[in-house]
Amino acid sequence: MNTLTNHENRDLDILEHIENDPETTQATIAARLGVAVGTVNWHLKRLIEKGYVKVRRIERRKLRYIITPQGIAHRANLLVDYIQTSFDMYRLVRQRSLDAIQNIKEQGYARIFLEGSDDVAEICRLTCLEQGLQISEEKKYPIFRIEGLKIFIIMEDSENGNE
Repeated sequence: MNTLTNHENRDLDILEHIENDPETTQATIAARLGVAVGTVNWHLKRLIEKGYVKVRRIERRKLRYIITPQGIAHRANLLVDYIQTSFDMYRLVRQRSLDAIQNIKEQGYARIFLEGSDDVAEICRLTCLEQGLQISEEKKYPIFRIEGLKIFIIMEDSENGNE
């Protein structure tokens, strides 16, 4: 699976922010990304050294960041990698959901209790509904527990039956 490193993810975020607002400040970028200003400074220095970003002073204490053509190409490559990684993760979660659903159906169940609330849980929820598996608010059915990218089926507290 092709994945972006933390540095590449951060670079992509910073490049996109600069593209949207060239007069942004490091403090603004840091606040938006939820990181320290020093982290943004470090990434910007790397991007400048690699020729992806140029800096121009427009006032005594004000800078303008400019993405170079190489920076635009780099951002595009990072974005393609990000999209590919997202699709790979979606396919992985979907296949794991389908496998779990088949297991549940083989046990004679048509309902589950879904435990989880992030994007992975949403993919699982939609896959369950698409496959005709109803989602219950009651834990008396098999529990479809989402932890990260893993799916666990807990059957021990379930009543036996085809509801």
